[in-house]
Amino acid sequence: MNTSTPLMVRKLLVDLSQGFPRHWLAGKPFRTQYFNALSMSFPVGEQEFIDSVRDAAQALPDSPENSALRATIQDFVGQEATHRRVHDLYNAELEKQGLHNHWQHWSGNLIALGRQHKVPAMRRLAITVALEHYTAAMADLTLRHPQLLDGAEPSLQTLWRWHSVEETEHKAVAFDLFHTLGGDYRARMSGYAFAMLHLTLMATGQTINNLWHDRVLFKPGTWLDAARFFFGRYGLVWLSAGPLLAYLRRDFHPWQHDNRELAEQWLSDYSGKYAVVRGPRAA
Repeated sequence: MNTSTPLMVRKLLVDLSQGFPRHWLAGKPFRTQYFNALSMSFPVGEQEFIDSVRDAAQALPDSPENSALRATIQDFVGQEATHRRVHDLYNAELEKQGLHNHWQHWSGNLIALGRQHKVPAMRRLAITVALEHYTAAMADLTLRHPQLLDGAEPSLQTLWRWHSVEETEHKAVAFDLFHTLGGDYRARMSGYAFAMLHLTLMATGQTINNLWHDRVLFKPGTWLDAARFFFGRYGLVWLSAGPLLAYLRRDFHPWQHDNRELAEQWLSDYSGKYAVVRGPRAA
């Protein structure tokens, strides 16, 4: 099975070496530190996505019907590796601003523990599939509701939307591999429960830590912004509930929600913000 279109690996033409404002998202500390927390998870997280997909793909039969999926997996790896490098640069600037990336250690320790206990490749893949669905849901919101990044520093607005485009493009790759290898509904739900629990705990912990080091944790305006961000007219809770609940359906597939036009529109409108460094792999 391979329901994804061929993927391109792109270089983001954004210079983060000059730094960016502490409150880069419209001057709002909570929103800024929430997105910063997500960035802090990506270098370790993206590498685990790559590793789990590669490890599981070793069981993929070497037959003609799987050649397209194998090629798309290589494209997926290329995109995720690029995301990891860009967020490394982003996170280096956050460190200069006095923030401490605990999420990378929490995730790293959890991954190491899984390897120590020889967690099966399909279990790791199920968790990756779940987290890929979450990132795809967030990517859709970022592209579909541009007001979520209104007032953001231009280079970071570009970074997050470029990342959203590529998460949209490859959102079904890990899922298709899981399905092709015989992954069932129970395993998918178990992976989802594990992934959402740890994601929620780590995102909350890292955001609070960021706000603490930013010295805005106890300011009323911080939590007023948090309430608006999650429960306002375009609140994250309302916007994400449908996509996240859709994953619970037995017949779920990522491309049941076909939003490729959002990615294609951004790529067309902002073609000067990236360069293609590798085209799709041949099947």
